[in-house]
Amino acid sequence: MRGSKVSRRHFLMGATAAVGGLAAGARIARAQGRRVSPNEKLNIAGIGVGGQGFGDLDKVSTENIVALCDVDDAYAAKAFDRYPQAKRYRDFRVMLEKQKDIDAVLVATPDHTHAAITLAAIQMGKHVYCEKPLTHSIQEARIVAEAARNAKVATQMGNQGQAKEEARLLCELIWDGAIGTVREIHGWCNRNPPICQRGMPRPEGESPVPGTLDWDLWLGPARFRPYVERVYHPFVWRGWWDFGTGVLGDIGCHNFSAIFKALKLGPPSTVEATSTAAQCPPEVNNESAPVASIVHYEFPAVGDRPAVTLTWYDGGLMPRRPEELEPDRKMGGGDGMLYIGDKGKILNHELIPEARHKEYGTPPQKLPRSPGHYQEWIDACKGGDPAGSNFDFAGPLTEAVLLGNIAIRTGQKLVWDSENMKITNVPEANVYVNPPRREGWSLG
Repeated sequence: MRGSKVSRRHFLMGATAAVGGLAAGARIARAQGRRVSPNEKLNIAGIGVGGQGFGDLDKVSTENIVALCDVDDAYAAKAFDRYPQAKRYRDFRVMLEKQKDIDAVLVATPDHTHAAITLAAIQMGKHVYCEKPLTHSIQEARIVAEAARNAKVATQMGNQGQAKEEARLLCELIWDGAIGTVREIHGWCNRNPPICQRGMPRPEGESPVPGTLDWDLWLGPARFRPYVERVYHPFVWRGWWDFGTGVLGDIGCHNFSAIFKALKLGPPSTVEATSTAAQCPPEVNNESAPVASIVHYEFPAVGDRPAVTLTWYDGGLMPRRPEELEPDRKMGGGDGMLYIGDKGKILNHELIPEARHKEYGTPPQKLPRSPGHYQEWIDACKGGDPAGSNFDFAGPLTEAVLLGNIAIRTGQKLVWDSENMKITNVPEANVYVNPPRREGWSLG
């Protein structure tokens, strides 16, 4: 451990307190947490700073970057060089225990470690920015969102598009009745390797672990497996079920965010999926996401809003091309959203065809504009309004996205009881709602 003489036994014991959900610790942290005025700078720690976290840090570098934590010294070297004044750590638990000047943390580790790190920070009274999806499992999302609510810390999930003008225009078009009543939604992403490799069995053999990497810490709550060079780390973990959440988990929190706000969607009632997993043996399906999938969600009617269907496509699959779209116009490129109402259609954030979009013009403004996704969080940390993807919103959104992955993994239509956090018709599928965790990484 760089910069620390804390023993392995000591910081693993600390995991019980930091990760184990001790309510008393959370109460003490709230009483001791530093209040930051709008005129002060936050002291921010980055956790997972070699990939997406490096870019995230740049977006908050108007504040004080006081600590950097990464399990791989080599991968994080560019962040260490960029912020030489920041103290360096390998283990987030050691950092949170030792460095008392931290006001807020930015979490950009692989999906499977989001919950443990985020919860530990929340329980110590830290504000948290966590990359999407918020967590690796549905139960983790429920626990983390509740902990943040109870601790009254400022939070934001890393679905940056929620702060953009386009997301607000979509809501305002729908609220203005531009396409009438919306009952059908389609979303897609055709992300392919090397960003999200999938449809693979676990490789045989192992590689020597580089001296710069703590492989056991990288695994965190996941089942132990040998290190294999360039198979899991860095950057290529997204398609492996033990570490990532496939294309749906990677992109769903981006693409679904605006429509969840526009229609005030809650939990789906059912979800079912078909995928290329049907063509693969268990040694593939148990390890990695399928190459392509279609996921169909049903959301029940609530109040004046009718029932809504949402269908997701990945791996090159897409919905039918709408008749309103001009023949020479691409249908959203590599990813996009199509919203179908009883009076028209919106592709991404524009009415189709283009002539109708130009004729309709700009809908009445009903939402305040964002100062920027990262600035929302900074302002919230300093006592401002909650950020647009705070965990009260991001938690339920993440739950819905991850429920789609359970449908992919089971290949069955699932009936979801959100109140009791249970799949009622396929009991064996509930193992994915709350997967087992390695000893020492319990969330309590």
